[in-house]
Amino acid sequence: MKAMILAAGRGERMRPLTDHCPKPLLPAGGKPLLQWHIEALAAAGITNIVINHAHLGEQIEQYFGDGSALGVKLVYSAEAIALETAGGIRKALGMLGDAPFLVINGDVACDWPVARALEVASSWPEGRLAHLVMVPNPQHNPKGDFALQGTAVKQPDQGEIAFTFSGIGVYHPDLFTSIKIGELAKLAPLLRQAMAAGKVEGELFNGFWMDIGTPERLEELNQRLNSARKH
Repeated sequence: MKAMILAAGRGERMRPLTDHCPKPLLPAGGKPLLQWHIEALAAAGITNIVINHAHLGEQIEQYFGDGSALGVKLVYSAEAIALETAGGIRKALGMLGDAPFLVINGDVACDWPVARALEVASSWPEGRLAHLVMVPNPQHNPKGDFALQGTAVKQPDQGEIAFTFSGIGVYHPDLFTSIKIGELAKLAPLLRQAMAAGKVEGELFNGFWMDIGTPERLEELNQRLNSARKH
């Protein structure tokens, strides 16, 4: 199984920290955010990893190189301008192969068991386009994104409880083939279209998850990781 880590965002809410350092290289617990994901993938046996980048992306390539120091094989998908989530995945699709692949947002922190992606992919039903990891709603997204009905992910009906999409998902390449290579494209419209066709499944993860969207949340994660290292 291959994986992609999304690392092309500008990190506007992180400025001035991201003026001279790409967001995925910001440190937490003594390592760049991106390194935590790479190590979790390697530990699960997922060693073929694509990383897309745009803003200051050459720093990411210089820092991690081919990934051999971390026991993985890294390839990079450089974007002249950030193509949004679906556009970035579409551009990298040729590196990801024909089978379902895992995608992780580079700016989340989560202890979801990455090896679970291998289980999901190994029992992939015909026609499914996506498997999303959902989490309880954080303070900054109180209304959530999508509803879960059993394992089916759908747009929430009026009054229906919705959960937050974690930024972690397993996708079939067919989800992205309607997009032109190099086109800016968001993921949510593609997912909604696939949900309407009954082709999106998911699961609720109740463990640790954070969207590292602000300097305050980065410092909160840093303190959590440093505390864990001491114990």
